[in-house]
This record gives sequence, structure tokens and C-alpha cells, in this order.
Amino acid sequence: MTAVVVDSHHHFWDPARRDYYWMGEELATIRRRFGPDDLRPLLAAARVDRTIVVQTVPSVDETREFLATAAETDFVAGVVGWVDLTDPAVAKTIEELRAGNGGKQLVGVRHQVHDEPDAGWLLRKDVQRGIGAVGDAGLVYDILVRTRELAAALDVVRRLPDVSFVIDHIAKPRIAAGADDPEWERAMAPFSDRPNAVCKLSGMVTEASWTDWSIDDLRPYVRRALGWFGSERCMFGSDWPVCELAATYEEVVDALRETVRDLKPAEKEAIFGGNAARVYGLSV
Repeated sequence: MTAVVVDSHHHFWDPARRDYYWMGEELATIRRRFGPDDLRPLLAAARVDRTIVVQTVPSVDETREFLATAAETDFVAGVVGWVDLTDPAVAKTIEELRAGNGGKQLVGVRHQVHDEPDAGWLLRKDVQRGIGAVGDAGLVYDILVRTRELAAALDVVRRLPDVSFVIDHIAKPRIAAGADDPEWERAMAPFSDRPNAVCKLSGMVTEASWTDWSIDDLRPYVRRALGWFGSERCMFGSDWPVCELAATYEEVVDALRETVRDLKPAEKEAIFGGNAARVYGLSV
């Protein structure tokens, strides 16, 4: 049986219906609607079977919409949504989402931590209580941070060993600056001994030069992530349609396939689907 390929990280959005605070002028080329009908042919061309759609704004309403979309879209296997982690009633909100249309596809929660003014936002007691509620519900917490917030993220991962964490976009190293990002390396390396932390090999082409990136630019960062997390704790994500700023969907998939070409078949199958299915509890 052919292994199922899972894209663990992509988005849908429609600027005509919702305000995306982070979508500035530099992102003008992707400031349009992207939905399931846009992604479907790209998945077929790249031989990707299932996906996880990830929140884009801090909105429970968006999460409800994504769950409804997942319920009617055959390739969407899961939703990483948003809830207010600081709300004392966060557990009730999660329960209500799971009871609604498509609620079975809620597999995780995310917050745009790197947009918070406080680098230690994750260390707030109310935030950690909220993340604990996410774990208690059997959901994954996706960590969206840059190097600045990695120390706080590591602290939370250590404090909540029973919660499954996924680090999005390998924490956004400065790939465009060269083959080394020592500050990022020092902050990421300690996650290697945290079995409850997994790393998404995603979002790299937009951290590289948008106009002239190459696979050789990405390879050192993939190699470091694999060194810290191993093939059993890394997973593929496209970050579509953000990736369209620098590369097509198929180019992103092909680039990662090339960077892990020398791994054993079982290791590649884990990265390209098995780990996402296991960590997020997907029915694929």
C-alpha cells in the first residue's frame, strides 16, 4: 500500500470577507481568495493526498468556518484553529467547537505568538493554563515563533510534558542571510531532548530570498532540524499560499523531497505523512 502524503500546514483566506492584519503591501501578490478549489489541482500534481488547514487570524469564527470547510472537503484531514488561550472558559470553547459542524477535524490550536509585543507571552500563567486545556482536550499546540520567542517556548514545552507541541516553520531562521543563523541554532538545539516537541519543515522558501533561493539554501537548515528532532519528529508542510511569494506549491514539495533524498524510505514516509497522522491523530 502506498504511504499517504500529508501536507501538515496550509491556509485558506478571503480578504473580501475578513481583515488579515499581517497582510501588508509586500504581500500584495497573495492578497486574494485562496480556497479548496485552488489547492486541489496542486495537490494532485504534487502527489499529496491529505492536508491540515491552519488558522490565519485570532478568530474563533474563522476556526468554525475552517471546520465546516473540512467537513465538506475530502482532502482536508484536520484543522489547527484558534481559541483565546487567556480565557478561563477556553475548555468550554474547545468543547463547543468539537460539537459543531466538522468538529471531529479539530486537531490543534495556534496563536501568532511572534506578533505579540512580549517575547515572554507564552510564560504568562493564563496562557499556560490555556495550553494545558488544549492538551487536556487531546489537541496539539502549534508554536508559531521566531528566535526571539524560542526560550519561552522551550520553557513551556518543558513545563507541560503531556502536551504535544509542533514548532511551525522550523521557527523561521534567517535563511536569506546565509547558511548559518547561530542565535537560532542555540535556541533550537535544546528541543532535541524534548520528546513532546515536533518540527514542521515548512515556511523555508519565504525565509530565504524570494527571488533567487535554491535548494542548497534550505538544505543546511533541514539537516540541522533532522539532527535535533530526527526523522520521527519532523513533518512536511507547504505553507501555501504564503509560499507563492517565492515558489509554486510543487516547487516547495520537490525541494523538500530533494533535501531528504538520501534518507531511508521509511524515514521519508514518516516526514511526508506518517508523523503528521500520528501527532495530530488524523484519520487518513
